Amino acid sequence: MTPEPPPGTRCGIDTVEIPRLEKLLRATAPEDLGKLFTQQELADAGDGAGRTGSLAARFAAKEACCKLFPRETALGHLGPADFSVRSDGYGAPHVEVSPAARAAMNRAFVSEIRLSLTHTTHSASAVAVAEKRKFRPPWFGRLVYHLLPLRRGVVLKNMRRAFAEVLDEAEVVLLAQCYYGHFVRCLMEFFLRKRTIRIEGMETASAALAQGKGMLLLTGHFGNWEVATVDGIRQFTEFKGLFHFVRKPLKPEFFNRFVTWRFRRAGFGTIPSRGSLDAILDLLGQGQIVVFIYDQHATQRDGVPADFLGSPANTFRSLPIIAMSTGAPVVPATSWREPDGTHVLRFEEPVPVIDHEKTEDAVRLTATAFNKALEDALLRHPDQWIWMHQRWKEIFQPKRKRKRTSKVQKTA
Repeated sequence: MTPEPPPGTRCGIDTVEIPRLEKLLRATAPEDLGKLFTQQELADAGDGAGRTGSLAARFAAKEACCKLFPRETALGHLGPADFSVRSDGYGAPHVEVSPAARAAMNRAFVSEIRLSLTHTTHSASAVAVAEKRKFRPPWFGRLVYHLLPLRRGVVLKNMRRAFAEVLDEAEVVLLAQCYYGHFVRCLMEFFLRKRTIRIEGMETASAALAQGKGMLLLTGHFGNWEVATVDGIRQFTEFKGLFHFVRKPLKPEFFNRFVTWRFRRAGFGTIPSRGSLDAILDLLGQGQIVVFIYDQHATQRDGVPADFLGSPANTFRSLPIIAMSTGAPVVPATSWREPDGTHVLRFEEPVPVIDHEKTEDAVRLTATAFNKALEDALLRHPDQWIWMHQRWKEIFQPKRKRKRTSKVQKTA
């Protein structure tokens, strides 16, 4: 008797009729085969009699992988081309995924997809099993969670809101303990002298800055952002003096003074979050870089409701408005800590603004696109985001005008 898979395990199964695929291959021009299979898949299938069966099994595997993510597939965000099958030195199949598929895996907390393929002379079948990510909090993360539960209620509430569909309560607690372990490491790293920093995507940032419109850097509280930024950017002397952070004062005050001192010592400017529009426009006009920390709650005056991790969150409207009015590229940047302690600072491809005939809708849609970029970064390392922050506060609604009642109506 086959044992049942663990709770929450995803499984996709698909079967392809080999004669039908053979007809499709004959009708498809060689240059269009790349839409169905990668060059590596075509090479692995060979040119012999079993080529069609091998390709049919691979196509069944692609479809089986799509079935692991029914929502994304139904919305057209994923398709067979987002998955490819390669064989290792022993002939065992392994799946390679596109960035879109990797984002879907992160959203579902899937760490790996395992495949099993088979085919006869008439049909090919594949089974895809998604292995769920496991959380292993360090001992000091467990200790702080139980003995020094700083804002533990907020942390758990935020995680339940964001991951109720994919994590059970025990997994939420483990993730929270991992987060507290990350928090402890961040505090310790401020006082360490030797740190290893790796920069990824600097050519993307350089190309965006070369457009001559300045650059808007979209980021959030990922990894140990202050450490990765200060130590990482310092490696590139050509960028010294170009970075300016729009930020609110931190609490407590001594910590804010310490962080501000480190930023200025590294050659970074700071801009107050209020009343700084003219200064931001001047800096962009000079071809400099303005950094927006975009994952915090915005007030009614400053924000627009935009989806973040499946729930509406008041999101700052200033960045979309500035991006739309100046044409400055918006480059997402994120950081995280590797298991060996290395800090990574990555610059992603620019996120375009979204046009709409109504300005308010354009602002909201663009803010949602910016939030989506932050989501993708957060889900890669969900334990290294600032879960203590109340990101999902009340969504402000326009106040309704109260009807005034005349004295005659009151008397009646």
